[in-house]
Amino acid sequence: MSSDKDSIDTYGDEEQLILHRTWHQFEAFMAGFGSLYVVGGARLLYSYGLYNGGPVALWTSMLVTIVFMTITAASLSEICSSIPLSGSIYVWAAEAGGRKYGRFFGFIVAYWSSTAWTSFVASNTQGTTNFMLTELAVFNAYFPGGGLDSSNVKFRAVQWIVSEAFLLIAILSNLLSPRRFAWIFKASALIIAVDFLLTVIWLPVGVSKTYGFQSAKWVFTEYYNGSGAPDVWNFMLVYLSTSGVLTGFDASGHIAEETKNASVASARGMFWSCVVSGLLAFPLLILFLFCSPSLDTLFTIATPQPFVIIYQLALGKGGQMVMTLVAIFGLLINTSLAVTAASRLIFAIARDGILPGSSWIGKVDKNGQPKNAIIFIGVVAALLLCTILPSSVAFTSLISCGALPTIAAYALIPTLRLIFTRHEFANAKWSTGRLAIPFCIIAAIWNTFLMAVLLSPLEFPVTAENFNFACAVFTFVTLAGAVSWWVVPEENWLSRRAVGRILDSTEGARARPHPADRVQGGSAAASTVGEQAKKENEVEQAAAAR
Repeated sequence: MSSDKDSIDTYGDEEQLILHRTWHQFEAFMAGFGSLYVVGGARLLYSYGLYNGGPVALWTSMLVTIVFMTITAASLSEICSSIPLSGSIYVWAAEAGGRKYGRFFGFIVAYWSSTAWTSFVASNTQGTTNFMLTELAVFNAYFPGGGLDSSNVKFRAVQWIVSEAFLLIAILSNLLSPRRFAWIFKASALIIAVDFLLTVIWLPVGVSKTYGFQSAKWVFTEYYNGSGAPDVWNFMLVYLSTSGVLTGFDASGHIAEETKNASVASARGMFWSCVVSGLLAFPLLILFLFCSPSLDTLFTIATPQPFVIIYQLALGKGGQMVMTLVAIFGLLINTSLAVTAASRLIFAIARDGILPGSSWIGKVDKNGQPKNAIIFIGVVAALLLCTILPSSVAFTSLISCGALPTIAAYALIPTLRLIFTRHEFANAKWSTGRLAIPFCIIAAIWNTFLMAVLLSPLEFPVTAENFNFACAVFTFVTLAGAVSWWVVPEENWLSRRAVGRILDSTEGARARPHPADRVQGGSAAASTVGEQAKKENEVEQAAAAR
């Protein structure tokens, strides 16, 4: 057999539970950086940020977000370095919770993160569709039934069909062999570079020749309250926008079992994808503010994606078409990488026996790909998209919980580490050293604050149409995780987790047991560390020979 799977035949019956290991530092970095897609994220969330606080709130909150999200990334990267496994964020919670509570918190975060990434995949395809359909408004094309409005059932039907088509493309791309899929990472780097350069060069040139730049006073001092909330509350709501730009760097950890030298590469990928995205996000945001039309003009744009109209005002129809195509391709590749991260997360959770249908979902194909998990993500995301048809509110309500579970996990993991496992990850290859505890404290407080913002009302007065359903969805998902923890036998979970404890390909045997071996019910340690290391050395020798 001439596939990546040849290298893991020594695992016998367990080979269907073990991923390929063919990716390197570049792929680890791009998994996080491409999933964040800072240019696309800033563009998608720009109007919402201005609506809640205006320019002054947007740029100041972005600075705060960059600093504290970088600290969060550093704190979690250290744990990733110690436990470089697929399903990273769920595994970190299980280990950080310690011997007594690790399993419970692992199950909770498993459901949180599964919901978050699946929702992100679905919402991303809709966001891509909105760029394309806004072209109808640019060229004044007639759309039956009431125009490009979410209240128009015919528009929602077209939006649903196109979104499902984009989802299918993203799913099919993930069925490529690992070596071929590596080109998706390269394509992501290329499209982000092209998008960024066109934006910072072409957009200001176009603005200078059309409606002109905003003043520095407007950019740095203008305030706007669109939510109707008290000013302090309204200012806080802008963090919904800025935090969204830098949420998802944990994707680098999700592909850890497929990355060589993962205890270093995956940790670096997580940290630096967040740092680089932050360094690009702030100047990009300042540029958007200087190039922005007036708020009155911006908030009267009644199209699915306002930024298309901004491009039209600045660059004309031809110029905006180029920028829109770049944005569509960028978001499509971004969705493909989101499916990659989501499928590895789902695979690891299923491999540990947590999800319904785990025996099927938690297996890999002959190339070491989690094919079943990829298909599962596609089916669930497609079902989520179906809720567009009856009501746009229904779809918005379901995906409103997309960011919240991830932020909740970012808050919970350092909190658990502070309480239960303060000294457990000190020997990580990628370490924050003496800053580990201060970083945990900062990450816990910062992300708890973000949780409060994400759970708060988004507009005032609160009505059925603008009610924030994130609280209801988050509560339901948390209860589902608790029920799963209660139902799934502890010994099943532990024995399946043993399969996932794969040593880093360049590390060889560890001198100390993996933290998972210390979890209550040590039946997970079905084989000794030395025996497992021997198997893994055989794997690497086979891979090198191939």
